[in-house]
Amino acid sequence: MHDHSNRPEGGGVSRRSLLIATAVAGTAAALAPALPAAAEARTGTGAAGEGEAARAFAEPGSAVRPKFRWWWPDGLVDPDEIRREVDQIADAGFGGAEIAAVHHSVKDASVLDTEHHGWGSPAWVAGVQAALDQARRRGVTIDLTIGPSWPAAVPGITPDSEAAVQELALGAVTVAAGADYSGPVPPPAAAAASGVTRQRLLGLLATRVAPENATRKETGLDRASARDLTARVADGAVDWTAPADGDWVLTAFWQRGTGQTPEGGPHTSPTAYVVDHFSAAGTAAVTDFWERSLLTQEIRKLLESAGGVLFEDSLEIETKALPWTPGLPAAFEKRNGYPLLPVLPVVAMSGGNQVYAYDAVATRQIRHDFWDTVSDLYNTHHLTALRDWAHALGLGMRAQPYGLQTDAIESAALLDIPEGESLGFKNLDDYRCLAGGRDMAGHTVLSCEAGAYTGSAYSTTWEKFLRTMGGAYAAGVNQTVVHGFSYATLPGVKWPGFAAFTPYNGTVGYGESWGPRHPTWRHVGDVSGYLSRVHHAMQRGTSRIDVAVFRQTGYTATGIGASWFTSTGVPLGWTHQFVSGPLLDLPSAKVRDGRLAPDGPAYRALFVEGDFFSGSAVTLTLADARHLLRLTRAGLPVVLLGDWTTVTTPGVADDSALQQLRSLVAELLAQPRVRQVTEKTAVGQALADLGLAPDVSYAVPSTLLTMHRFEEGVDWFYLVNGKHAETVKPPVAAIDHAVTVRRTRSDAVPHLLDPWTGEARPLALYAQDGDLCTFRVALQPSESMVVAFAPPGRFHGEPGRTHAVTTDADDVRFDDGRLVLRARAAGTYTTALSRGGSVGTVVEEVPAPRELTSWTLDAEDWRPGADPDRTTVVRHRIALDALAPWNAIPDLTDAAGIGRYRATVELGGPWSGGLGALLDLGEVTDTFRVSVNGRPAPVTSHINPVADLGGLLRPGTNTIEVEVATPLINRLRVSDPSVYGGAASQRTGLVGPVRLIPYGQAVVGRD
Repeated sequence: MHDHSNRPEGGGVSRRSLLIATAVAGTAAALAPALPAAAEARTGTGAAGEGEAARAFAEPGSAVRPKFRWWWPDGLVDPDEIRREVDQIADAGFGGAEIAAVHHSVKDASVLDTEHHGWGSPAWVAGVQAALDQARRRGVTIDLTIGPSWPAAVPGITPDSEAAVQELALGAVTVAAGADYSGPVPPPAAAAASGVTRQRLLGLLATRVAPENATRKETGLDRASARDLTARVADGAVDWTAPADGDWVLTAFWQRGTGQTPEGGPHTSPTAYVVDHFSAAGTAAVTDFWERSLLTQEIRKLLESAGGVLFEDSLEIETKALPWTPGLPAAFEKRNGYPLLPVLPVVAMSGGNQVYAYDAVATRQIRHDFWDTVSDLYNTHHLTALRDWAHALGLGMRAQPYGLQTDAIESAALLDIPEGESLGFKNLDDYRCLAGGRDMAGHTVLSCEAGAYTGSAYSTTWEKFLRTMGGAYAAGVNQTVVHGFSYATLPGVKWPGFAAFTPYNGTVGYGESWGPRHPTWRHVGDVSGYLSRVHHAMQRGTSRIDVAVFRQTGYTATGIGASWFTSTGVPLGWTHQFVSGPLLDLPSAKVRDGRLAPDGPAYRALFVEGDFFSGSAVTLTLADARHLLRLTRAGLPVVLLGDWTTVTTPGVADDSALQQLRSLVAELLAQPRVRQVTEKTAVGQALADLGLAPDVSYAVPSTLLTMHRFEEGVDWFYLVNGKHAETVKPPVAAIDHAVTVRRTRSDAVPHLLDPWTGEARPLALYAQDGDLCTFRVALQPSESMVVAFAPPGRFHGEPGRTHAVTTDADDVRFDDGRLVLRARAAGTYTTALSRGGSVGTVVEEVPAPRELTSWTLDAEDWRPGADPDRTTVVRHRIALDALAPWNAIPDLTDAAGIGRYRATVELGGPWSGGLGALLDLGEVTDTFRVSVNGRPAPVTSHINPVADLGGLLRPGTNTIEVEVATPLINRLRVSDPSVYGGAASQRTGLVGPVRLIPYGQAVVGRD
């Protein structure tokens, strides 16, 4: 045995005016600073030049390569180790990392030593400097998280500070009809958090109980009866007699800090507290701390060459009261035209729930107005301010703009890079919300925090990761931030080293902590190459989407979809994204040739339905109604689902505004390019009546998902056999059917681009009719492919090349400029050609498939080494008469590591240059590589593990080797049973059945 180390040696601003100001070029001081050119290049917004398409796809630049979320135990890091880890990430084919201070697995302050090694300490700054410097040397980038863990927080403020996150706590007491109340103002129902020493009474109201307005969980109140008693409060007490017309409720509203600290602390000394995300003061606390304590001259300079973006995690404000900021009352009244205090009872929360309600319509409208105001403040004072500050540093701004009831679609339009997450997002429509904001604002990248799985630490497979991401790319994601890469070690941790999220509360935590500690790291370059090529294809040019779905309330991370499109349209090929009202104010919201945002997503129709977040109420603002009328008059088809003759405003409005709205909607419904349907089953027919069809279509409903992007002269299509959500049942089945796509240029040549190998070859089997092109798609569940339609010569291949239109062979492809067919059985095959006519092609004898059952397995059994970040390898050689998972092989029952399987195959008889073979590996966990006679086979899909051995086989004896790397969980179950002992034993290794499937190959038309 031997050791090897895991280490290689203000006031309310209109959201519409805000979005316009940040999107229109040349409007002087209203504009945010533009994203610096260097930072723009580093966010992957460039395009491949003419003649470079094939090379750029095969070897994508670092800007489009996946990144890691890089977890540090605050500043308890060694700069030399930091440099090693940057090298590990770069060597594995990743484009950089995002530094995040996260150590949920370790909370012992004596180990973390936050006084000397906390986040933002000189030790942390030294680590950041080392990371940036090494990233500069390696040509990758480093992103910086806005604070320790999440939400945004800094030391130097207290829970009572103006800049700290705040809440509005509710106190209440019921007073009987005609009774006197003399006593203290009702105190908050919940005590203040630790460290909160001050609270201020915002106001005191008396409101009559109205049982007719009650809901199942809320006490009904009469809005018209509300009386402001604030001025009657003296020395914390109030005297008041209730009228005799019913019971009354005194509601007191207390403004105070929440005392929230960032997740998983301690992180700093003194303690960092979460900042107010809705005020200028809160954001200034962040930027002032960075300017004063973190941004040394050396780091500022390194950011210019190796800095990527400033990142902020999701908006997780922890309070069971109402999220608050001191500027809310003034901003609310300025924005909505009526005061906030008299309506606070139906907005306030206690124990995480709303307690009171007025009549249903008024309650819905008031709550809408409140959260729209909060959204404005968040977007104005937090996201936009941080983005502008990041730009001044030469960085972009990436954030997860969701977590509260704010307009995440609008927020996505404000950010350089919006981000979603595979753990928190319930389905693909959650991504489509952010994608709509990104595309309408003219940005390129939608990022995803990818691969966090509950209780899956050290059992996560890259195959599972790829299956998770397959559908996300079809929903608009085109950057992956992998969750994650942990710093190597920390005092007191166990093998295989420090991990940010495991143990988690004493048990198996979130997966995964990738890196050299994993056996699969040996093959991770194959995975990063695949991801990079998908990103490259999906960052070209701009999206092309069939339909914009108008969402009155722009939330995401809700799992709420788009009625007919999500359930019925997508299986027919339709693609959609979501837009909210503020996006219709953007300069891109124009119509040309019947398309909305013609230079961006180029939506072919706008679909409007009731507001799912308000009981499917049919609502529109006056401004949005005017926009819809303007857009359809310019030629945009619009489909409305529901009874729009009863439309109301989403917020509080007077009778005059309601009449104006209904008059506008009546005019809208009379337009020739507008259809109203009352049942969602009629949406498809309404689209057909308008002459619309999807850009990608199938003859029968399919689980195929697609994303279309267009750059000058080239249509890029990503196709995946996926599903709307991972929880959807039944499981997705394999598909094999024709697909018809609409290409931008009728002379464009289709190319099949393999994201695993980087090969780009002309498609040899397709039919075309004008701008329509039909080809076959055969994909296993979660398997993907990329097809690009480009002018002749853009990738390679001569113009006018004859291709196959139909064939009864298994496949047709180009080989050295010749049209070649493949078949798994001997026979004469007929192929129709694009030049006209059909030809017969003879395939001589093809050997029968055979199963490979006898193998020699050389296994590296990875075990804990002398230090937590060192691994000992025990080697086993095992003769196998039949393949089995490692946990069923006696010597490997608890083993994890790398196995090299060898089998010999005798090929005789008819074997010649006209034959090849596929190697179907069957079940294999996790990563693998195949070689034949010492020569590597092309990188093979980890979703559909079938390797094309092509010309690697020869007559006589052939040695086939399959190298497989496993997760670590089976070893950890016995090496650290207190944490991992309850985890299920995992089936790993090469399980098969492994089948060699010969095929014959012949040139089409050659006798």
